[in-house]
Amino acid sequence: MENKQRKKLLKRKRVDIVQISNEDYQQFKPLLFSIGYRMLGTISEAEDIVQETFLRAYQMKEQKIDNKKAYLCKMVTNRCLDVLKSARYKREQYIGPWNPEPLLIEKTDDSDPSEIVLQKEGLSIAFLRMMEHLAPDERAVLLLREVFDFPYSEIANIMEKKEENCRKIFSRAKQKISLIEGESLNFEENKSIINRFIQAFQMQNIDALLKLVSENVTLYSDGGGKVKAAVRPIVSISNVLALLYGIMKKAEKDFYFEIKNVNSQPAIVVYMNGTVHSILSFYIINEKINEIYMTMNPEKLPIH
Repeated sequence: MENKQRKKLLKRKRVDIVQISNEDYQQFKPLLFSIGYRMLGTISEAEDIVQETFLRAYQMKEQKIDNKKAYLCKMVTNRCLDVLKSARYKREQYIGPWNPEPLLIEKTDDSDPSEIVLQKEGLSIAFLRMMEHLAPDERAVLLLREVFDFPYSEIANIMEKKEENCRKIFSRAKQKISLIEGESLNFEENKSIINRFIQAFQMQNIDALLKLVSENVTLYSDGGGKVKAAVRPIVSISNVLALLYGIMKKAEKDFYFEIKNVNSQPAIVVYMNGTVHSILSFYIINEKINEIYMTMNPEKLPIH
């Protein structure tokens, strides 16, 4: 009798063994990319980690997986934590301000994770820049709880920490990132402000600009040492406007720009010589532009 029961249990165990399938790849790839991109602020690294995660998951045979979503999220999160910890020195050596890689969102192939973002929260350039002030563990817990709404029990399992510790980490991270909580994420309202900013800028209407831009606005110009850019943040409306007008005067004749959806917010995509020259993203609060992020590093720009 005991042998029969044991055989039944062994048989049930074999039935419980669940492998990662191609259908799982299509289902979970957008979520995993969303976590990776928010954790690292780079598209290519996030995509590489997602591919690596599924490759490892496919190769793990005889693996009992109770919750595929949590299992894959844990693998991606842990890999991102490893990358963040090893990249700290590299980030410290970066020339000039560091901006996250802009994610240009266009209505094309919906199977491409770089064009699908499950939630708009925690995606803006301002939010991702603020994430740089968090320790890797704080970054992971904040995202899993605040953006992806994981219960603390699952976060504890992913992070391999106690629930109480995860709650403390979340509270600490929230406090550090509180400055960004007032950010406007209304796409149409922000687009209207940016359009008015462009018009006032082109007409050199200082009175209109003062109504749209904070007096202490800061511009972060990211060239990464690859192209000429300000190596320090530019502070105050007069200095920021002087820089932008200077760039305009030196622009090529075929210079033009478009307002596009970047990180689920309106941004100015600037073209020169038929390629993307730079992307200007904005941190808007209380209907005023408080920060401008000018990404010029060609390694961070889309090739079209």
